[in-house]
Amino acid sequence: MIPGEQALREVVALLHGELVSSGLVIWTGGNVSGRLPDGDHFLIKPSGIDYDLLEPRHLMLCDLQGEVVTGSLGSDGSPSSDTAAHAYVYRNMPAVGGVVHTHSTYATAWAARGEAIPCVITAMADEFGGPVPVGPFAMIGDDSIGRGIVETLTGHRSRAVLMQNHGPFTIGRDARDAVKAAVMAEDVARTVHIAAQAGPLIPIPQDAVDTLFARYQNVYGESPQGELFN
Repeated sequence: MIPGEQALREVVALLHGELVSSGLVIWTGGNVSGRLPDGDHFLIKPSGIDYDLLEPRHLMLCDLQGEVVTGSLGSDGSPSSDTAAHAYVYRNMPAVGGVVHTHSTYATAWAARGEAIPCVITAMADEFGGPVPVGPFAMIGDDSIGRGIVETLTGHRSRAVLMQNHGPFTIGRDARDAVKAAVMAEDVARTVHIAAQAGPLIPIPQDAVDTLFARYQNVYGESPQGELFN
């Protein structure tokens, strides 16, 4: 095993359960991946496995080209159909340590409209530093989705992107950070959707967004998320 691999297997398997408990996935859709400490490999869920059956040994070890490492645990299965997208993100965003994809209801509804979630609540300013942007429509199976994620999030403070007609992808410094972003993205997507049904939304001024973001990151001891893109 690669140093740190077993510990990461335990964490990533557990985090898939967080997607279920937070209501972000149904059936076998969605996935969490985590980059190994060596920086050159990541673990991802195999395709089509039930979340209740997922164990650390099932996770598939891949290199940054998205190729399964022969002879590793779980290597006799097929990796998630999103593996190429995750690999592209890891290759092009060296500071990213975790990637998550879900089809969570409200965030996916915004993606179906091709509409960014506007920054109209302080929780969004705190967590995402502005709106949650929309990425381009891209077909599943190659690195097209990954390219769209990187192009959309580069230079943006958001750790979440709504891939048009598909759903949310989130990134983080590690897998847990990316799962937190996925939970928060769905929460704000729901809240802003409900607010919009009652009347016009009130944007938060940019200077206030900047202040809220900086305060939240510093007060809670986290480096500004923009560092993921440096």
